[in-house]
Amino acid sequence: MKAHAAIEAIAFDLDGTLIDSAAGVALALNTALTTAGLPGFELATVRSWIGDGPDSLILRALEASRLRDTDLPSLASMLRKVFDTTTLQDPGAQGAAYAGIADLLGDLSDTRPLVVVTNKPSPLARAVLEAAGLLNHFAAVHGADTPVQRKPSPLLIQQAAAGLGVTTDALLMVGDGPADLQAAHAAGCRAAWVSWGYGPAPARADVWRLDAPRELIARLQSPEPATGRTPIH
Repeated sequence: MKAHAAIEAIAFDLDGTLIDSAAGVALALNTALTTAGLPGFELATVRSWIGDGPDSLILRALEASRLRDTDLPSLASMLRKVFDTTTLQDPGAQGAAYAGIADLLGDLSDTRPLVVVTNKPSPLARAVLEAAGLLNHFAAVHGADTPVQRKPSPLLIQQAAAGLGVTTDALLMVGDGPADLQAAHAAGCRAAWVSWGYGPAPARADVWRLDAPRELIARLQSPEPATGRTPIH
């Protein structure tokens, strides 16, 4: 069995991992829908749609609205503009960092570089991170600014590793959803799943499970057995 490379850098997902942003995302979505004369959705429903970026979120909302005889691409484009404007006008309303996250990032950033890898577009991600007081902990923010970059594609993780000058197998991806774990596997890096987020628990034994932010430090300090990498579903 091949031994793992040492973890030299850590990539974090944003929504549901660093920041509890479900209420803020719901606010931006429902504001956009209201502008178009469409009904909004409850927080629990919106939370279940988070993870694939605003374009996919808006598409799910439109599909759930069961619209007929509508130019959906044009409507989706208009909704996206309102969604972005709402987010950028008050990024602090997008949510606060989970308890313990700021302290975790402060400790980790003293030992290795940290980046954000998110399906939220980069300008929105930076604004939300800055409003939450977390942006200064990160060497870079890699958002999905084009559809092909969205996780589960490995492109953003590969971009993050290249920007830091490390190999992908020396990077740890920390996230809460299937797209995070699938992107990590596709990029050839290890993954950790946080239980406080929005996604379901993975079945794979080779994914670290974190039930509190401080557990990540304990896992990083524990020696890992040599093991083969298996697919993450």
